[in-house]
Amino acid sequence: MTSAPATSTGSATGGTSSLQRLQPAREYTYSATDRKAVDTLRVLAADAVEKAGHGHPGTAISLAPVAWQLFQNVMHHDPADARWAGRDRFILSAGHSSLTLYLQLFAAGAGLELEDLQALRTWGSKTPGHPEYGHTDGVEITTGPLGQGLASAVGFAFAQRRLRGLLDPDAALGTSPFDHHIFVIASDGDLQEGVTSEASSLAGHQELGNLVVIYDDNEISIEDDTDVAFSEDVAARYEAYGWHVQTVDWLTTGDYVEDTEQLYTALAEAKAQPSKPSLIKLRTVIGWPSPGKQDTGAIHGSKLGGEELAGLKTVLGFDPEQHFAVDDGVLAHARSVGDRSAAYRATWEESYSAWRGANVERARLFDRLTAGDLPEDFAEAFPAFEVDFDASFSGGAKGMATRAASGKVLSALAPVMPELWGGSADLAGSNNTTMDGEPSFIPASRQTSTWKGGPYGRTLHFGIREHAAGSIVNGISLGSLLRAYMGTFLIFSDYQRPAIRIGALMGTPAIYVWTHDSIGLGEDGPTHQPVEQLASLRAIPGLAVVRPADANEVSWAWKTILEKTDGPAGLVLSRQNLPVFPRNEQGFAGAEGTARGAYVLLDATDDSGTAVEPQAILIGTGSEVQLAVAARHELQSEGVPTRVVSAPSLEWFDAQDESYQASVLPDNGAVRVSVEAGIAQGWAKYTGVRGAQVSLEHYGASADFQTLFREYGITAEAVAAAARDLLGR
Repeated sequence: MTSAPATSTGSATGGTSSLQRLQPAREYTYSATDRKAVDTLRVLAADAVEKAGHGHPGTAISLAPVAWQLFQNVMHHDPADARWAGRDRFILSAGHSSLTLYLQLFAAGAGLELEDLQALRTWGSKTPGHPEYGHTDGVEITTGPLGQGLASAVGFAFAQRRLRGLLDPDAALGTSPFDHHIFVIASDGDLQEGVTSEASSLAGHQELGNLVVIYDDNEISIEDDTDVAFSEDVAARYEAYGWHVQTVDWLTTGDYVEDTEQLYTALAEAKAQPSKPSLIKLRTVIGWPSPGKQDTGAIHGSKLGGEELAGLKTVLGFDPEQHFAVDDGVLAHARSVGDRSAAYRATWEESYSAWRGANVERARLFDRLTAGDLPEDFAEAFPAFEVDFDASFSGGAKGMATRAASGKVLSALAPVMPELWGGSADLAGSNNTTMDGEPSFIPASRQTSTWKGGPYGRTLHFGIREHAAGSIVNGISLGSLLRAYMGTFLIFSDYQRPAIRIGALMGTPAIYVWTHDSIGLGEDGPTHQPVEQLASLRAIPGLAVVRPADANEVSWAWKTILEKTDGPAGLVLSRQNLPVFPRNEQGFAGAEGTARGAYVLLDATDDSGTAVEPQAILIGTGSEVQLAVAARHELQSEGVPTRVVSAPSLEWFDAQDESYQASVLPDNGAVRVSVEAGIAQGWAKYTGVRGAQVSLEHYGASADFQTLFREYGITAEAVAAAARDLLGR
């Protein structure tokens, strides 16, 4: 037996804690029955892929003893409760090897049964081709696109530290009911994807001792030997990132020996690390002990075939004629982990109860966050901005950039909503993503003259790592009770698209603050001026793209985003000042219509000012709503009753009932013109058969924004002219 390392027993309540979260769940054991269970799981992996006719058996076969150590000996988890707050988190970044996770959930009795393995990769099953969050109990995050799991795990680790800081900051490390670790299995492919380099660099910088990654170094990918494209020293790279790195080589003797005790010892050492994330570089042979296909690309992503499957079963002592055979005694042994978990959970519940008694206010916060409730004074926290609008349209209003308004909203929310936190990808001053006076989330030794803070701080600094930032806010949103946002320029959302898409697939309530939203950013030129980004982001199902027209729409946009928890949102904000419209006066509607995605900002009137059926409807978003307002003024003066619709979020508008949609965009024969400083793709749905789009179908240029809008025809005059043309047809 190998004893786990000792840890501090101090606690925030002044008593003694037996939680010992810096130790594995139990001492090392790998009995003959354990080995039989592991071999059973290997065979089940091969049987499941064979029955499906496709899949990835090789890694699941060779990593069965690795995952077994994690789930049986190292991690704290409760097979009866996949959402237990005290659990360690497991992330299978190598999501193609979904069976690696499914088999452990089956073995532990955590919601999967034999028939679920038999239904692998089939319609309606609990065992899809890649693990899916919200679909299968025990899956912490959807994985499959390589690198996303490991990068998001950094967000899980961020979240654990921040939440502990809110709830139990003074407890000795490893003694709090809010201490846990995040364990990751990653593949060669994960380590090749750039997003993991970004995220791992930041994890080392942040000294995330709660993160442990097992790198399955089997040197095989779909194109067979990885040496064709991947030959760097991964261990040295991670040491340079500031990680604690260990190597476990199961080929070191010349023969393949699965030294599970050496792996366990490495995991115990990793778990005891207080201030460094850990990488365990585990040298394995993919598909071992499959007699003919081990250590080849052939076993990575396809079934073994009848002959090879029979050979594997024979090597492991199973009947080649039997399929999905599981010994009842072996399964009962595997599921005894439930009893061990229940015993530990009782200890955890005792510690948790003691914490509640000693931390009444923090317990109230925890209860509110667990229930998903907003703060009592949430609605009152949002600022209302003063009118700054030139009703004569002579250019007299100064206005306010919506990015500036967003910054003011965040600072107003800071004392009200402690679960909200975030930062920027090195653009804090441009994105206005810093809450006034809030400390940085950063090791104390990394403070600078500009940014002060500590490990439990609130202001995130992602550095110039947009892709990793997207994954990290996904991880924070899934791995905790917190709400996280990150900021960058809209043009760089292209770097984040894989993370945004998988967040939308999961329904993760991550928040993206994208500023410098159009050619309106001006002199930086076409490399920084988004043209197609709005349309391409709107094409992602489940993502709400929100482009407010003025400061008060920004307040309502933030309020609505924070009230929703069913998917990510991108808040798209201007660099340049925009007028702040009068609300509930001069014919302007209140900004509360923002929450419905589109609303009537100004209605059509006759000469007496009485509302009438519109003959023209002008629809705008963001900085172009002011152009629709000015065009309406021109058309109304010509006797054309004209309605202006502000449409900050087409996704929110699409979610409204048909009667509301018809009240905003009636099918009354009126012509419709949309105006947006981006490509017109997608707008025909809203402008209809008697419609036109004022848009930008090419890249921009380096000049001030006034010149660009004028030269490219994104003007009130162009909007009015388009309406006249439609009316004259």
